[in-house]
Amino acid sequence: DGASAEISIVGNEGIIGVAVFMGGDTMPNMAVVQSAGYAYRLKAQLLQQEFNNSLPMRHLLLRYTQALLTQMAQTAVCNRHHSIEQQLCRWLLLSFDRLPSDELIMTQELISNMLGVRREGITDAARKLQSAGLIEYHRGHITLLDRQGLEDNVCECYSVVKKEYDRLLPDRIAT
Repeated sequence: DGASAEISIVGNEGIIGVAVFMGGDTMPNMAVVQSAGYAYRLKAQLLQQEFNNSLPMRHLLLRYTQALLTQMAQTAVCNRHHSIEQQLCRWLLLSFDRLPSDELIMTQELISNMLGVRREGITDAARKLQSAGLIEYHRGHITLLDRQGLEDNVCECYSVVKKEYDRLLPDRIAT
């Protein structure tokens, strides 16, 4: 029926288009830009060439792909087994991890589409998080007020993904 749901969040830690260097060329999904910022575009042939010719680049891209697969798997588990409030906490934390500020410009309608749930569920969950003093929400603007509180309310899916990204993609990677 044309409905969709988000399978991963990518920011400045990653890339879109892992199929290019994994040998599949394309994938049956699409990327949607959620937040303003900068992105760089690279010719697929150049990425394939660097993947094939540079061992450090190959290792980095393969570690990133492993982290991305972990995020996708945990997203599927979370969407099946955890409450909408926990899913929203996970989604917010993953989003804020990839933003330069503590403000996210996003409507509840768009968040509900990303999570594949009804907008009313997001409204209720966001209201609870705001009442607890974790976020402030005003029509399309979400401000993170208490990161630790949000982490205390999220399911284990967020920490599984975060630990894997931190383990595989440390700030400084030895060459």
